[in-house]
Amino acid sequence: MAPIKAALLGFGTVGQGVYDALKTHREQLKTVLGEEVIIEAILVKDGAKKRDVDEHILVTTDFEEVLNIPDLQIVFEAIVGEEPGFTYLSKAIEKGCRVITANKVMFAKHGKTLLKKAEEAGVSVGYEATTAGGTPIIRSISQLLQVNDILSVEAILNGTSNYILTNMRKKGLTFEEVLKKAQELGYAEADPVNDVEGFDAFYKLMILSELSFGSSPNWDEVERKGITEVSSEQIEVFSRWGYKVKHLARIRSDRGTFTASVKPVLVDAEHPLYGVEDVQNAIMVETSLAGKVTVQGAGAGKLPTASAMVEDLTYVLQSHSGGAVRKKQSVVKADSLGSKSVAGSLVGVYAVIGSSVGFNGSDDIQLLKQDVRGDLVYLLIRCEERTAESLRTNADLVVYEVAGKLKPAEVKVEERDHVLQRVINL
Repeated sequence: MAPIKAALLGFGTVGQGVYDALKTHREQLKTVLGEEVIIEAILVKDGAKKRDVDEHILVTTDFEEVLNIPDLQIVFEAIVGEEPGFTYLSKAIEKGCRVITANKVMFAKHGKTLLKKAEEAGVSVGYEATTAGGTPIIRSISQLLQVNDILSVEAILNGTSNYILTNMRKKGLTFEEVLKKAQELGYAEADPVNDVEGFDAFYKLMILSELSFGSSPNWDEVERKGITEVSSEQIEVFSRWGYKVKHLARIRSDRGTFTASVKPVLVDAEHPLYGVEDVQNAIMVETSLAGKVTVQGAGAGKLPTASAMVEDLTYVLQSHSGGAVRKKQSVVKADSLGSKSVAGSLVGVYAVIGSSVGFNGSDDIQLLKQDVRGDLVYLLIRCEERTAESLRTNADLVVYEVAGKLKPAEVKVEERDHVLQRVINL
């Protein structure tokens, strides 16, 4: 039988990982696919640089040379940035190639277009590696969508930020100290902005939104906040209260609308993502029939990402269309997860930090815990969401939501703890 001809676009860390994985797992792939997978070409930026690859492989800087390879079936794309990756994959699909990508920025912006092109061309797009490295969330959601409706997705999607928060808590170090260590270990880039400011997790969340709901919010309607302002003192106080700080990416669909955010929140031991530590990623999907399904695994790196792309190889060769088309959802501004979709008042649990915290006389506040560190007061309160929103407008306060505690108000809280009179300016 004729071998399966493939090409690699990009030969950085991920591209080299795919090349190595295809070589070391050649026999396993042949057993699964019935044919051998052969890399015919590698597209690179610097054609003069020496590459340690098989002699028969075309190493080129010209994409047209790659595209003109006779009987090319598979294109692996591991290029950084929106372009030229989108243009290259569009042309490959138009030629009838099946494509596999790890490019989250490009796919977050153009994934829907590529899936439509692939469906029209009768080929498939593999994009498991765009969201959580070696964690198979794309196929997991696709499987669930055969029967279930997806109600919400809640995830830790960036291994760098999770590593930093984990080690700030475990070792009592500052953000800067752990970031430096993460860079030394290769967990963080020299410029870590995409990771620590939430851009990386945001792109991944938008990809998961399109898959789960068939649509995604306007990007400026999603609350995005990084972890650079999380202090070791905050983490220590929250730990004493039984909470961990997690950089969660969340999106929920409810009654035809959905809200989304990427920001640091608090989780307790009851939360499914409480035990996800270091560079691990995890995704919790809430479904209409199966309930809450959680998938956890390595979030990034050469081998986990390569694994996802090679696993996608079997998917795209066995599939015949670009992907399922999901029902469109209405979009509302995501002020707070769930805030626009539930009738009536909502009550949640929040941590509030400041030198003084003011409440209106009509606010219903229940004080759960308190701590004082120097000039700062730490409060854990239960209150209506609108009260928490008003606190967030005060630039002198820091407010953290406790994930999973937002519920419709059943009974008005009429008791205000007298301790508040001593520690809060009313």
